[in-house]
Amino acid sequence: MVDMEDREKSIPANNNSTNKLIIVNFAAMILLFAVFMIVNFFMQDSLLNSKLKDLKLNQEEVAEEDQGEEIDKGIIVDLGDFVLNLSDEGQRKYLKTNVALELTKLPRDIQGGAPEKKGGHGHGEGEAAPAPNVSALAEEMNQYKPAIRDAVITNLSSKTSYDLMTAAGKELAKEQIADDINAILGGEREVLRVSFGQFIIQ
Repeated sequence: MVDMEDREKSIPANNNSTNKLIIVNFAAMILLFAVFMIVNFFMQDSLLNSKLKDLKLNQEEVAEEDQGEEIDKGIIVDLGDFVLNLSDEGQRKYLKTNVALELTKLPRDIQGGAPEKKGGHGHGEGEAAPAPNVSALAEEMNQYKPAIRDAVITNLSSKTSYDLMTAAGKELAKEQIADDINAILGGEREVLRVSFGQFIIQ
């Protein structure tokens, strides 16, 4: 009888200690999880802040570089319209296009006199860039225009319609035209860009 009573008393004591152990373990797990989440939050926050700081510095450097570098703008010379045969075999293909050149500026291209002021109402006042002397450039280009037009005609008429259908083919033609015209200009000026105003193949 005594043994049974002792056993019954010891069973609730074991249950209580097991319950306490489970509660302590559960509380320790919650505490560890909370500590882990807090540490993780601060680590990610500091990492994110450092990344954002680096990104901001990079953007500021790029902005400073963009402000420091002026876009190289030249003088546009329109060569007019061209209608020519392409070199397709077995069928006649025609190309109708308009070609314009952008040439480098020279000191003599700038007109004399005071540049115009831009801005108004007290905001953004400053000096505008001097305008190019168009009449002097036109006279200069008149001597080169026949040779330049011939270079464009020779280059484009040597292509097939298939060559000029793709963007890569057009870009290649522009590069070749620029090289041919730079050879004609003899280093006095340089072709910055060749542009096709329209480009119709029939």
